[in-house]
Amino acid sequence: MTNFTQTPREAQMKIKLDTPGQLGQLVRATRKHQAIRQDLLADMLGISENFMGRLENGADTLQWGKLFSVLDALGIQISVDLPDGVAETLARHEQKSRTAKP
Repeated sequence: MTNFTQTPREAQMKIKLDTPGQLGQLVRATRKHQAIRQDLLADMLGISENFMGRLENGADTLQWGKLFSVLDALGIQISVDLPDGVAETLARHEQKSRTAKP
């Protein structure tokens, strides 16, 4: 199993991910911790067991919408650390998008 960098924050864990396999391991561990069978979670979310298996095994390509459905259902949140200055670039882009709409 991969060694994850953990930073305790309240009752949460902050983990740096470098590969799809690491995310898959986290999904599997979280699902098992919650005692949810893979087939039941897939059925509950309307996705295939094949997708769940591919996700948990670290497939390089997955559908983003399905991925975020699984993460949400398991209570896993994703956040990103952006380089300095990116927030300003995003704000300018959002402002342009708002002014361009009729």
